[in-house]
Amino acid sequence: MNTSLSLNPNLVVQFLQKAPSQFRKSDIIRFVKENNISMIKFMYPADDNRLKTLNFVINSEEYLDSILTFGERVDGSSLFPFIEAGNSDLYVIPRYSTAFVDPFEVIPTLSLLATFFDKDGKPLASSPEYTLRKACEEFTKTTGMEFFAMGELEYYVISQDPGLFHASDQKGYHESAPFAKFNDFRVNCMHLIAQAGGQIKYGHNEVGNFTLDGRIYEQNEIEFLPVPATEAADHLMIAKWIIRTLAAKNGLDVTFAPKITVGKAGSGLHIHFKIMKDGKNMMTERGILSDTAKKTIVGILENADAITAMGNKVPTSYFRLVPHQEAPTSICWGDRNRSVLVRVPLGWTGENDMCSQANPLEKDAVSAPPQKQTVELRSADCSADIYQLLAAMVTAAMTGFEMDNALTRASELYVSVNIHNDENSEKLAQLKSLPDSCAASAEALRRKRNVFEKKGIFDSQLIDGIISKLEKFNDAELRKKTLNSQNEMMKVVRKYWHCG
Repeated sequence: MNTSLSLNPNLVVQFLQKAPSQFRKSDIIRFVKENNISMIKFMYPADDNRLKTLNFVINSEEYLDSILTFGERVDGSSLFPFIEAGNSDLYVIPRYSTAFVDPFEVIPTLSLLATFFDKDGKPLASSPEYTLRKACEEFTKTTGMEFFAMGELEYYVISQDPGLFHASDQKGYHESAPFAKFNDFRVNCMHLIAQAGGQIKYGHNEVGNFTLDGRIYEQNEIEFLPVPATEAADHLMIAKWIIRTLAAKNGLDVTFAPKITVGKAGSGLHIHFKIMKDGKNMMTERGILSDTAKKTIVGILENADAITAMGNKVPTSYFRLVPHQEAPTSICWGDRNRSVLVRVPLGWTGENDMCSQANPLEKDAVSAPPQKQTVELRSADCSADIYQLLAAMVTAAMTGFEMDNALTRASELYVSVNIHNDENSEKLAQLKSLPDSCAASAEALRRKRNVFEKKGIFDSQLIDGIISKLEKFNDAELRKKTLNSQNEMMKVVRKYWHCG
C-alpha cells in the first residue's frame, strides 16, 4: 500500500492506490467493474454557478468506454445565455481525476466533473472552467510559478428552534454543542466532501447566529487546504452541492447568500492564495512577506473593482460590502487586519517551538517552520462563479509582476490598523472603494476588460455575458433605497436566497 495515500478518504483513490492526477480511463473502468457500479454521472457548472447533472446507465463495457472517451452532447444555450441557440451544441467530456462515488445515490454511481468542448472538439473558449485553466497555465509560463488557492466556505443552516441552549447573538465563533445545533451536520458534510476528493483543512461554527420567528439561523464555515487553483474550484463546487443536498435530505434549509438579514453577519467566500515554485512557498523570504507576495497582492488590488464582477454577482453581495461589518469596502491590504480587502494572516513564520512548549515531552519537536503562509482576498461571496473568480485573481496577479512600481504601490496601499479608525481618516480618503452594486462592478469590468482578455485568457464573449448579466439587475441605487427600509431589503434578500 502507498503510505501517502493510505488515509485518503476518496474510495476511488483507496481502491486504485493512485493519486487522482494519475487516474486513467482503464482505472475508471476497472473501478466500475470491480465495485459493482451501475451508473455514471457527469456534473458541470452552468451560468447560474451551480452543478448540472447528466446520468448514464452502464449498459455494457463498450458503452462505458464510449462515454468515458467521447462524452455526450448537451445544449449550450440552455446552460449559458451568451451561447446562441442556433449554434449551441457542446460536448461534455469527463475528467478522470475528479471521479468519486456519489454519496447520495441509492444505485451505486460514479460521478465525474466534465469539461465543455465546442463543435470542432476544442475546449470551449468561453467556458469558465477552461478560462481558469488558461489563466493558470499563463501564470506559470509568465512567472515560472504556480498559483495555489483555497476557499473559506461560509453558510447559514436554518431550522426550527427547539428552545434549548441558545447561543449568544452574533457570538457563535467556534461554538460547541449544545449551544451550536448543527455541528453534526457540518461534520457529515465534511466527511462526504472529503470522500468526493475535497481537501479540507477544518470546519467550525462562525460568528453569525440568531433566532427569528421560531427558527434558528446558525452560521458555519468549512475551510479547505491550498491546492492548484483549478482543483480548488472543483472542490468548492462539489462542496456546495454536497452541503445543499445533505441539508435537503435532513429537512434543513441552507443558504450561501451574502446577506440574509439586517445587522447580522453576512457570508463570504474568502479566497486564500499562495505562490509555489518547485514545492517551495514563495510568499515569505527569511520569515517576512516576500516581494513575490507583494507583487501578487498589488496586481489583485489594482484590479479588485473588476474582480467583483466575477466574485459578487447578485445585488445582495453589496449589502454585505459595507463599513464596520468585517467585510472590506476600501482597496487596501494589511497584516492580520480584517477591515482590509487583502489580509495577510498568521503564517507560522516565528522561530519558537510552540509544540514542545505545549507538550513538554516533545523536546525539539520542530526542526523547521512549515510553509503555510497564505494571503486572503476577502471580498467575494458564494454568488461567485468560482472558476471565473479564481481566473480573474490569477490574471490580475500576473499584472503585479509586470508593474515597475509594484513594490511602491504595495507600500502606498498598506494599512497597519483598522481602516475605519479615526486616525486612518486621511488614509481612507486616499483609497479607492469597491463597487457598491452589480451595475458598478459591470462598469469596472468594462473599463478593465483588456486586463482579462489579454493573452486570450478571458474570451470576449464571456466578458460580454458577465457585463450583460450584471447590468440586468438595474441595481445602481438599490443599496441606497433599501438602507432605511428593512422590509424592502428583505424582499431583495429572499429573491437571491439560493444564489450561486
